Amino acid sequence: MTKARTNASASPAVGRNMVINGAMNVAQRATSVTGLGAASGYFTLDRWYIAEGDASAGRFTMSQTADGPNGISANCLKLDCTTADTSIAAGEALILRQRFEGQNVQRIGKGVAGAKQITVSFYVKANAAFTFGVELFDEDNARQITKLFATTTDWVRHELTFAADEDDGSSPFVDDNANSFILAFWLHGGATFTGGTLNTATFANNTNANRAAGIGSFFSSTDNNFFITGVQMEVGPVATEFEQEDISTTLAKCERYFEKTYNQGVNPATETPLGADSTGGVTGNNSTGEIGSRFSFRTTKRAAPTVVIYDLAGNTPKVTRGLYGTGTSANQTGAASSQSQNSVFINSASGDNASEFYVHFTADAEL
Repeated sequence: MTKARTNASASPAVGRNMVINGAMNVAQRATSVTGLGAASGYFTLDRWYIAEGDASAGRFTMSQTADGPNGISANCLKLDCTTADTSIAAGEALILRQRFEGQNVQRIGKGVAGAKQITVSFYVKANAAFTFGVELFDEDNARQITKLFATTTDWVRHELTFAADEDDGSSPFVDDNANSFILAFWLHGGATFTGGTLNTATFANNTNANRAAGIGSFFSSTDNNFFITGVQMEVGPVATEFEQEDISTTLAKCERYFEKTYNQGVNPATETPLGADSTGGVTGNNSTGEIGSRFSFRTTKRAAPTVVIYDLAGNTPKVTRGLYGTGTSANQTGAASSQSQNSVFINSASGDNASEFYVHFTADAEL
């Protein structure tokens, strides 16, 4: 008897999941941030971006929470509404996103003959029954498709298969390190995004009004909570078992986009010497000038990152300079970074005898 062909038999057993940190295990920036809702950005869990539309009155706390479904992940991403917004302006939006480099989604074959279906699966729960949306958005060609899902107060796995998109047969993802594709969870939206007809059957050229029609609002009450984990996006029509991944592998994938010298579990800008990079050999300097050193990143970055330097007390842009065994704070005067290393410079005054200096840094190369 011939076995039916599935994603698992058609794809490698390892690496099916294109989502990074789908188990919500890595949170390098912080494990909890309050007062969110006025701006977009990466705030807590690595690779998970909060996108805001026009200014909303709604506010929430975003956190990594040890409340995941047994056997999938001990962790989940939690959003907790702290300020409601029931007067929704047209351009408002609250979207949880992950962005993908074009070179990492070539397996989809999107935009050309032979394009493949995409299946998104995830575990979700909330404080009550809501209807939210999952959108796939082709950034290179401005095409999208959305499907709705419902929440309950228990963990439920949703498995959503999206149609293959051959488009005009000549519009593939650009094969580079830029943003080509977005997985988006729509949790709140105004008429600009909800006033049309939801586009569920096939990818179509983007019309904003059709992107989130039919969704509820996370900001409807301060009682509202939203939990998600076990997020997987794979090629094919079948949702396979959530792919478990060693934490060191997940961390290295995350560090392609964001890296810190601080120990895991310690937020940037914290006062601590643990994990700081240091350099020696800057001794007996009897003239003014500039001293510096280069530090290699643990993981090569997607692109030359934005680097923020901290001294050991958590101040920026500062370094801690060693003078006769005593640490003093000094101004950072320069920096340069490539995909693989960061350079730090400070001014030295006549008569300084700095034996070494110490720095913490964060390096951000996010999409």
